[in-house]
Amino acid sequence: MHMAAIQNGWLSEGVILESLTAFKRAGADGILTYFAVRAAQLLKGQ
Repeated sequence: MHMAAIQNGWLSEGVILESLTAFKRAGADGILTYFAVRAAQLLKGQ
């Protein structure tokens, strides 16, 4: 759902990091995601 909303311009890519951060804050020990590469790029500032 996130990817479709981003592609349609309804959400920004920043939502990816917000969602992953929310999982971690909620107590997840690890997060497996298709967004791993893109999240790393966003964190690196690219």
